[in-house]
Amino acid sequence: MGAQKGKDLLLKLDESGSGNFITVAGLRTKRLAFNSETVDVTDADSAGRWRELLAGSGVQRAAVSASGIFKDATSDAAIRARFFAGEIADWQLAVPDFGVVTGPFQITALEYSGNHDGEVTFEIALESAGPVTFTAV
Repeated sequence: MGAQKGKDLLLKLDESGSGNFITVAGLRTKRLAFNSETVDVTDADSAGRWRELLAGSGVQRAAVSASGIFKDATSDAAIRARFFAGEIADWQLAVPDFGVVTGPFQITALEYSGNHDGEVTFEIALESAGPVTFTAV
């Protein structure tokens, strides 16, 4: 993947559950992380006492964190309502010229901040709550 503009990394929400994703905010910083836990099956008979892992058995997860400015009052309300309801919704993170990550996520943190001479900004964290897919573009 060649160099890309950070502003082109988009966080989108399926507000109605119909598969129609809309961009919900002007994001200044974004992060997408994939993690996989391991299952250690090392025992007294392990060769040289080296750790052994059980393939394909760990828990996988994806996490998204972002900060920026809400696109409009409707986007702000949609995100805030899902946070307070503890709702799991379908989200999408589009990485230009690379791919799109889609899946159910729950908002685990929502923070607002602002300076006396500036705009209100927000920070959001989402954790995967089911299978996440990657579609190359």
